[in-house]
Amino acid sequence: MHCDVLVIGAGAAGLMAAITAANFGHKVLLVDHANKPGKKILMSGGGRCNFTNYYVEPDRFLSQNPHFCKSALSRYTQWDFIQLVDKHGIGYHEKELGQLFCDGKAKAILEMLLEELDRAGAELHMNCSISQVSTTEQGYQLASTLGNIKAKKLVIATGGLSIPTLGATGFGYEIAEQFGHSLQPRRAGLVPFTFSDQHKTLFASLSGSSIDAVASVGDTSFRGGVLFTHRGLSGPAILQISSYWDAGDVLTLNLLPDIDASEWLTSLRSEAPKKQLKTLLVNHWTKAITEAFDGIFDLSRTMASLSNDDISQLAESLNAWPLRPSGTEGYRTAEVTLGGVNVDEVSSKSLESKCQPGLYFVGEVLDVTGHLGGFNFQWAWASAVACASAIHTELAGSSD
Repeated sequence: MHCDVLVIGAGAAGLMAAITAANFGHKVLLVDHANKPGKKILMSGGGRCNFTNYYVEPDRFLSQNPHFCKSALSRYTQWDFIQLVDKHGIGYHEKELGQLFCDGKAKAILEMLLEELDRAGAELHMNCSISQVSTTEQGYQLASTLGNIKAKKLVIATGGLSIPTLGATGFGYEIAEQFGHSLQPRRAGLVPFTFSDQHKTLFASLSGSSIDAVASVGDTSFRGGVLFTHRGLSGPAILQISSYWDAGDVLTLNLLPDIDASEWLTSLRSEAPKKQLKTLLVNHWTKAITEAFDGIFDLSRTMASLSNDDISQLAESLNAWPLRPSGTEGYRTAEVTLGGVNVDEVSSKSLESKCQPGLYFVGEVLDVTGHLGGFNFQWAWASAVACASAIHTELAGSSD
């Protein structure tokens, strides 16, 4: 089998790279070892696919080189992808903070991409395993279950290690290392926390309940829902902050994000001296959460019984409750993989390897990780288009 461009990985970035390269008129082959394409697309956003965000900015991405993502993001924007979604008549809505979700199921986005792939004339082969990658004078030769594949350009769009049940592997990292690339340390990102101390029992008793809070690690904070689970904490604020947490770090929760607890408690002491604090907190938390937290913060005390020291300690606990997660749920449930192929060894403009000509990396396999809210998909779309456009420029130039 011969092609101009071989793309490995039929997820968001791989599909977009194959579509774009084929639209330029190149012979494109897209292969994946899984049985179906776009599995992560289907499960994303609770099955509604949070496909991009209105407010895409470089500071919403983590990387050892924070400037790397700027070029691709500026050349294929959220508005470009929204235009494609509109072209296919897919309904969508903004949930919060610019997050765009399908009105229907995520399948609409995958079907859109597969339709575009078919229309562009790219070939898709699933259940294709690759056992060897080598270079030739013309480009690359790969030994696969399809037989030998020869390609002028090779695009690695294999994603990270997140959610292995969907087929995630470290194949892309192995190819990178084979051709002289270094890897930034990888770990699970956008992932729930687990606890092994006394808080595990508390959180398990509240499993399914959530609270509006600010989650902080060091100088970084995110406000949003915090969901209690059988193993610890999840929800948007927790998933966001997890990408900034390292083992041993303290996680602090502000349980009353709109209130200066010290001032509030002091005023309540004079305004409602006979009331128990827990009856006053029901206006801010659910009854179940208030009852559960009574055992931690001793909320049955009357306001009149609180000394200045009591108020100071209680205010600190309510506005900055320190917790020590024992870990995270890991790649099993992580939405993304932090770290990956060192971006200092890849061109930010073309996504081509600086170590090996004709080799490209797009999407999550690179050390670029977006915040929760459609940013990782936008990176997939943008990096894929930048890569395919650069490949076209080179192939068109070489055929002149």
